[in-house]
This record gives sequence, structure tokens and C-alpha cells, in this order.
Amino acid sequence: MIIKMTPSNKGDYHKSNESFLVTGRIIPKFEMDCWTYTEESFSEPYLKQYENDEIDDSYMKDPDKAVFFYYADHQCIGRIKLRSNWNGFALVEDIGVSASKRTQGIGTRLLEKAVEWAKQRNQIGLMLETQDVNLSACRFYARNNFTIGGVDTMLYSKFSAAHEKAVFWYRKF
Repeated sequence: MIIKMTPSNKGDYHKSNESFLVTGRIIPKFEMDCWTYTEESFSEPYLKQYENDEIDDSYMKDPDKAVFFYYADHQCIGRIKLRSNWNGFALVEDIGVSASKRTQGIGTRLLEKAVEWAKQRNQIGLMLETQDVNLSACRFYARNNFTIGGVDTMLYSKFSAAHEKAVFWYRKF
């Protein structure tokens, strides 16, 4: 069951932020006005986890922002954080599914909820960013009809992840 974040369930926001295994990366290529990619496997996979970001009350009050939680057996096992973006797309700021529940279609259902939310706001599609080393996420977005719209090689320059590339994915309606 997918439920919008409210003051009573706001505490569930960080419950599905768990680590993931980095097993490789995508190598995007732009040719003839089209993005494609190949995959490279790493000989030594490693775990990565994103820091918990703060969630403010504007995601419950502002009609151009939302957080939806996915519940199973009264447990929050997934979330998606959205906002209307300046370019007419709905920006998926974050999506996460508990590690033990991945590959069960929960992320796809959360994206479907995001599509519904975006269409209600007359957005032209969804957009998001992930890193080239988040191979499972890149595969997930490709399976869910997203295409690469651009790559930023400098976005993470200040951080320990400086070797990672930001990959921007789009799904037009």
C-alpha cells in the first residue's frame, strides 16, 4: 500500500535507506544525438550507502512536493521523494526500497505513483540523477522506460566519490 507522508508517518522517512552492493558501472556514450551505454563489472564489489537527508514539512504542505511511502505488513519498506522542477519535469529526488525487498516490484510501483502525481500536475515526465556506479539503479531505470539525458563528470568533484559520474535519466510522457 502506498501512502503519502503525513505528520504521523514522517518518522518512517529513513527506514528504507539501506546500503547497496556496487558491482560495476555504466559507461555512457553520446553519438549521433543519442545516449547509449555499456556495462563494466568490478573485480572487487563494495557496499555503498547514501547519507540520510533531512526531510522538512514542506513535503507535506507544498502541493508541488510530495513523499510517498510503500507499506507491507504495517512496515515502511520503500519511499519516493518528488518535487516539480523548473523545466516541466517532476524531479525524483530520492527513491529507496529496503534491501530485503528489492527486485519485488516495489520500486516500479513507487515510480508508477510518481507518474500519477506528475501527470496530475501537468508535468511532461520524470527526471532523476544517479551515479554511474549504481549499476542496479541504472538497470532499474532503463527497465522502467527512462533514457539517459546527460552526464556530469564534475558534480561530485568535492567529495570522496569524485571518480563517480552523475547520470541524468528522463522518462517523458
